[in-house]
Amino acid sequence: MELSKEQSREIIARRVAKEFSEGDYITLGIGLPTEVANYIPANLHVIFQSENGMLGLGHRDLTRPERPKVTNAGGMAVTTKPGAVFFDTQMSFTMIRGGHVDATVLGALEVDEEGNLANWMVPGVFVPGMGGAMDLVVGAKRVIIAMEHTNKGKPRIVKHCTLPLTAAKEVDLIVTERAVIEVTPEGLVLKEINPLFSLEDVINSTDAKLIIPDNLQQAAV
Repeated sequence: MELSKEQSREIIARRVAKEFSEGDYITLGIGLPTEVANYIPANLHVIFQSENGMLGLGHRDLTRPERPKVTNAGGMAVTTKPGAVFFDTQMSFTMIRGGHVDATVLGALEVDEEGNLANWMVPGVFVPGMGGAMDLVVGAKRVIIAMEHTNKGKPRIVKHCTLPLTAAKEVDLIVTERAVIEVTPEGLVLKEINPLFSLEDVINSTDAKLIIPDNLQQAAV
């Protein structure tokens, strides 16, 4: 089944939002991961940290002018929750590197069977640097990758990453519009499948080997 980019991103963000526990401190990477904040259940209280120096940010703020005063790390206008605080980058990364973040949600270019992550550079394309991703993947207690399953038909979940790594063996969970996949010492375990896609669709669009459990679940869409 063909989904629009907007549909895929909403499916992914909604599913990732179900992964958190009461009181979690969470850092969202730029791009698709920032949309997760829009789908947190009203009865779940989590605290979002932004690496540009904020604790307690809320969902996107669509009412702000073109030059907002409060933004997330991606420069998008965001709301704040009661008790939100602002601080400098040094304090922000002290929190990240000190192991005080319960989970981080990041995008990816590739993830492989060992939980290796490549998400910052395509050779030959100029980039300013990998940013805070290298700190987040080793500092956060849990690393969740939120990404579309393929890029122009090419699998993003591969046997071995071919792009420069951000970190080795740090990914815990992969959420795409097609599936939810857990990274384990035995390999990649297919935990859930989107009922809009068949098991064959998921296997054929994944370069890495998937372990198919007997209790494979269908994701709520």
